[in-house]
Amino acid sequence: QVQLVESGGGLVQAGDSLRLSCALSGLTFSDYAMGWFRQAPGKEREFVAATSWSGGDTAYADSVKGRFTISRDNAKNTVYLQMNSLKPEDTAVYFCAARYFGGAATREKAYDYWGQGTQVTVSS
Repeated sequence: QVQLVESGGGLVQAGDSLRLSCALSGLTFSDYAMGWFRQAPGKEREFVAATSWSGGDTAYADSVKGRFTISRDNAKNTVYLQMNSLKPEDTAVYFCAARYFGGAATREKAYDYWGQGTQVTVSS
């Protein structure tokens, strides 16, 4: 059974940092590219960041470049999203997703498996 479980969300103030984690089970983690997406209230889900299966390639949405960093630890079957200098507009439910042997894809449809999401709320 494939499971992606996100954690690390919470309520923070503008300018604070959070690190999200996503643990993958039921698959060979090192075979999968991983991505982070987010969905704010009343908006469509959007791409945030992605890393290729090897970790050698990453991609970021323009809105988070320079503030967010995606990384992976294959020994722990976990992908991380370090979020610094958070803004109220970063408030959303954050989802991780897995893509078999892919690159750092930015499109939702490129991903095969999804987590349930973790809430991040940034107050001003």
